[in-house]
Amino acid sequence: MSNKAKDPWFAFGLGVGSKNAQGAWLEVFFPAPQLGGDAASSHAAAEHDALAKLLGYSGGNQVIEVTAEQLKTLPLAAKTYQPFVDSSRPVVAVFLAKDVAPESVPEAYLKLHLLSHRLVRPHGQNLTGIFKVLPNVAWTNLGAIDPAELPAAQLKARLLGAPLTVRMVDKFPQMIDYVVPSGIRIADGARVRLGAYVGSGTTVMQEGFINFNAGTEGPNMIEGRVSSSVWVGAGSDLGGGCSTMGILSGGNSTPISVGKNCLLGANSGLGIPLGDDCTVESGLYLTAASKVRLVARDGSGGRTVKARELAGRSGLLFRRNSLNGALECLPIKGSIELNADLHDHN
Repeated sequence: MSNKAKDPWFAFGLGVGSKNAQGAWLEVFFPAPQLGGDAASSHAAAEHDALAKLLGYSGGNQVIEVTAEQLKTLPLAAKTYQPFVDSSRPVVAVFLAKDVAPESVPEAYLKLHLLSHRLVRPHGQNLTGIFKVLPNVAWTNLGAIDPAELPAAQLKARLLGAPLTVRMVDKFPQMIDYVVPSGIRIADGARVRLGAYVGSGTTVMQEGFINFNAGTEGPNMIEGRVSSSVWVGAGSDLGGGCSTMGILSGGNSTPISVGKNCLLGANSGLGIPLGDDCTVESGLYLTAASKVRLVARDGSGGRTVKARELAGRSGLLFRRNSLNGALECLPIKGSIELNADLHDHN
């Protein structure tokens, strides 16, 4: 086979993973995923070429299992991968020449790692069909287990006097079991899925949540829900119990974003993109179809519009009129400011 390693490529990585009893992949850990194109360093290109030549990579998107004997012959250019030689788990190389929908578990996990390693931002790659690709997995203190094989594993552990702890059963593991980005604080690891982009300076409190293909620019305070596809700009604060509307459930087709220096009050909800320096009052759920009365700074009222007409605009306050309960929008000056000491996690 001809070696196509010097052709343009999207991403690659060498990983170690788990399989079920039938030999199907459950998950893969990529310690150093690499992004190609203009973002590729000379070191990444050298490692890509070394692996491609070793494994007979012939171009396109390929998933190639790697043996210890093959890894022992890697040149010095790929010395990063020498620890894989002693692996007791299956090792796999994933070459993605093009950014297309993932067709295998290793491909899907490589793309999730690219997000959590901050190599691509949410919406920066093709994740179409990822739910169909990823298997449901029991995530335990002993690693990933196929749910069908869990009863036998639990019995075996009990007989050995070491009970098995099942933390969750889901398609996505928690991010910090795979990637811990620099400069972050996460109070509960189960609240941030692999595939989240967590910018430096971000604090995720116990009730905060960040889904895959969503994230924060940092610094940010996250005490609410960052749903899949949502992007939160630097300096913004998502108050306790607040929610941002994702696009996975079919009720919303427009990705939601929160601009810089915004505040979503406690128990509020957001269904439109916000510009910079905006505030949504506590307890107020703003959907695209919400009827909003425009109010000037002097308190005089204007026309009523649907909230979607205000999408992306900056410097707005959304509130409920305390007298009649009407939803109002008025311009505000200034913006919120996060406590710099609180979000310095370096």
